[in-house]
Amino acid sequence: MVGTNFITDWMIAGARQDSRVEISAVCSRSMDRAQAFAARHGIPQCFSSLEEMAASPGVDAVYIATPNFRHADQSILCMDHGKHVLCEKPLSTCAAEAEKMIATARRRGVVLMEAMKSTLNPNFSALKAAVGRIGAVRRYFASYCQYSSRYDRYKAGELPNAFNPAYAGGALMDIGVYTVYPMVALFGMPRTVRASALLLPSGADGQGSATFGYDGMEATIIYSKIADSSLPSEIQGEDGTVVVDHINNIGRISLIERPAGSAGGRRRESAAVDLSVPADKDEYYYEAAEFADLILHGKPESAVNSHSNSLHTMELLDEIRRQTGIVFSTD
Repeated sequence: MVGTNFITDWMIAGARQDSRVEISAVCSRSMDRAQAFAARHGIPQCFSSLEEMAASPGVDAVYIATPNFRHADQSILCMDHGKHVLCEKPLSTCAAEAEKMIATARRRGVVLMEAMKSTLNPNFSALKAAVGRIGAVRRYFASYCQYSSRYDRYKAGELPNAFNPAYAGGALMDIGVYTVYPMVALFGMPRTVRASALLLPSGADGQGSATFGYDGMEATIIYSKIADSSLPSEIQGEDGTVVVDHINNIGRISLIERPAGSAGGRRRESAAVDLSVPADKDEYYYEAAEFADLILHGKPESAVNSHSNSLHTMELLDEIRRQTGIVFSTD
């Protein structure tokens, strides 16, 4: 485990539900922090040098959960030492970095997978099946707006990583990616992109939106770290609509089919059909299990969280940043 934040806590809880996974080491810039984290989770080895951990024969793979701007160089360092890498989303800060990461994985013969948990949730497979039942798809709409626990600190004069462009933070990279990645996984790359964003004085984006043009359909996303929303996400087709409760962690999928006719000039309402798959595991289990499957079966990449899906997502984030003026120190 590289990083000792709350996401690493969550990942450990999910990964330990897979008996094939053993958490063998943790790396932090501070040995004291690494040791405290290791004691809390019962992890046997601690490192304050990533290079030393990457060279350790007792480590087969690494999970990287450091600030966004470190994803590429740390992943490449580990892969150059022959380690498989599960890297937190977003995979990198830009498409050029993602291309280098993918090239390194292929050259070294190791697994590289983006830790986009939502698309490995069993309900994402159910979502794909439901989309096949609504006829010609005309609109994808995804919403993920969540007031950040760090925003109050920002307003108080601090500069947490989440709102620091030097760390490649901001709404697009931290949570907007959750709305883009499923769109790419379901429909591929759009033809056009139109984006807008609200930039904070720090230079990070607090919220934003984008519309993507496909042949025969549009896709719209909204995301925010400075306001909440209770809107679900939808995929609208000519024969029905699929409603998703939370695009970042799909718990419920409903299908509302379009009635075949109407009575007395009034539109008949169809009852929503619940197509959800009950989840009996932690939400972080599924990405750990997918990662382990790839390694143990000698597969270079995930069919769902594929290199191409991650690269295309980064290309779209690049274009949104270009249009909205979001600049990182790594650019």
